[in-house]
Amino acid sequence: MKKVKKRKFGLVGKNISYSFSKKYFTEKFENLGLNNHSYVNFDIDTIEAFPTILSETKNLKGMNVTIPYKEAIIPFLGKLSKNAAVIGAVNTIRISKKGETKGYNTDFYGFKKALKPMLKKHHQKALILGTGGASKAVAYALQKLKIEYDFVSRNATECEYSYSELNDTLFNEYQIIINTTPLGTFPNIQDCPELDYSLFTDKHIAFDLVYNPEETEFLKRARSQGAKIKNGYEMLVFQAEKAWDIWTEKQK
Repeated sequence: MKKVKKRKFGLVGKNISYSFSKKYFTEKFENLGLNNHSYVNFDIDTIEAFPTILSETKNLKGMNVTIPYKEAIIPFLGKLSKNAAVIGAVNTIRISKKGETKGYNTDFYGFKKALKPMLKKHHQKALILGTGGASKAVAYALQKLKIEYDFVSRNATECEYSYSELNDTLFNEYQIIINTTPLGTFPNIQDCPELDYSLFTDKHIAFDLVYNPEETEFLKRARSQGAKIKNGYEMLVFQAEKAWDIWTEKQK
């Protein structure tokens, strides 16, 4: 009888006990009857610990990457997909039979697929709250959807608005507001980006990449003004399935 090879997958991040990925893939493996597959969290304090994971974990075939390492992990990888190179952030890693690593970005795919059904003709411009690795994937997806966008961060620069600059005029111009910051994530569910929520209208989409809680303070306040809302759960499912496709694709 042929021995079934074990296949291990995992998530690299910091303070990730809450993680969506471990639960999602563990259930997926069970449903598919893949008893030889397992998924573990690699909770590391510094990205410098990443090479040790690679050298000491047997049968490791693929990984997801989350906050705060989506950008910092790039120098530790052998290759990047075209999309990941353009975006400048990685959330999926494929490990070849020879142990070679290649970074991909499936966040942009997940976000694009989750946002698309919500779009109406008047949704022409977007504001991206935050400037981290996830914001880069969101920007790339908006580019693909031919939606103009600008970033919002704590301090204004030539290229970014500050939260205090967001006013009626800007909200009339930008009809999609996307929170890519971790503000409002469990257990800090009272937190939200500091902006005037009375500026939201029924013409706006409020999209939050946070998925726990289901309705963040950001979404709650936007919805109370009539905005269409969506959390990050669907995006996560889409990006996870895309990661699975990458891991299981036959190596050429």
